[in-house]
Amino acid sequence: MKIFFPKESDKETRSALDLASAQRLIDLGIEVSFESGVTQKIDIADQDLEDIGCKNKSRSEGLSNSEIISSVNHLPLSDLDSVSEKTLTISFLDVFNEKEFLEKLKQKKITSISMELIPRITRAQKMDALSSQANLAGYSAVMLASSEMNKAMPMMMTAAGTISPARVFVIGVGVAGLQAMATAKRLGARVEAFDTRPAVEEQVKSLGARFIKIDIGETEETDQGYAKELTEKQLELQREGMKKVCGYSDIVITTAQVFGKPAPRILSEDMISSMQPGSVIVDMAVTTGGNVEGSVLGETVEKNGVKIIGHENLPGYVPEHSTQVYASNIYNLIEEFWDQDAKKLELDESDEILKSCIVTKDGNYISEILRS
Repeated sequence: MKIFFPKESDKETRSALDLASAQRLIDLGIEVSFESGVTQKIDIADQDLEDIGCKNKSRSEGLSNSEIISSVNHLPLSDLDSVSEKTLTISFLDVFNEKEFLEKLKQKKITSISMELIPRITRAQKMDALSSQANLAGYSAVMLASSEMNKAMPMMMTAAGTISPARVFVIGVGVAGLQAMATAKRLGARVEAFDTRPAVEEQVKSLGARFIKIDIGETEETDQGYAKELTEKQLELQREGMKKVCGYSDIVITTAQVFGKPAPRILSEDMISSMQPGSVIVDMAVTTGGNVEGSVLGETVEKNGVKIIGHENLPGYVPEHSTQVYASNIYNLIEEFWDQDAKKLELDESDEILKSCIVTKDGNYISEILRS
């Protein structure tokens, strides 16, 4: 089989390919080809890929003559004209917003796997790209905030007096939130966190952070481990409880997202006004509508002296490592369903992983999520 890795858009710093994953794919017996410059932003030259046996192909040739096409973000709509029927594409697809793109995949009978639909089950952990990218996004959020803040993070004992540690408040204790807490603690900050799920309190404490308790009534989570959407009354109780903590925090990081729906609005203008000038907010949900009133996708804005960061690609802030783990996710997915004797992928739609993440195949929608 042949797999092709096209170059990403100019804005994207990550790649679906690195040297280690390329070698592992070659070892499976797959012919690996790439578009020139696909790994340029992670400082891997075309020649480095060629030296281990990868083939350098034009975009048009790679798209039309490969059985598998893998990328971080889905292909531009116009590229689908060059992709043959039955070809498998593997990428993030943004299935809840890209209806036109999905419809064209279906019409052209292209098989597609969406990496954000990999189920969060034990067997699929090694291919869970949402988690691998969220981990690095949590790290990047803290590093970006610390670079924008006008204070040092750790407590320091100096001859001129003691410098108090920065106070970091993380809202949402998923993968990204936990990594944000761990990173802030490593930098010496005093860390607090809140989540609508009381069950995560032990995870917060295990990182040396303080769990903020706010009574908002009964809450639930999905079978995938995501928090369920709150009622407006619950959101208001949550905001009131968090306002006091925001008022004395130097950094606030919001991570709350509801799978397949717009992000809940958590920080209101009133709450932002309670924060001290020089404080920093990172809205990690800005790409799905934002948790923070006034956050702007791709920009850093300032309100009453408070900076609000709306970085649209936090994993891309550390592209070498986000590429490393994403490329490994892709390899692990392929390897899991690789028939070594036949030297091809066997995609059984009844498999508990594939029935969730295969979006289109043979002119039909397959994923349970899209059909429900």
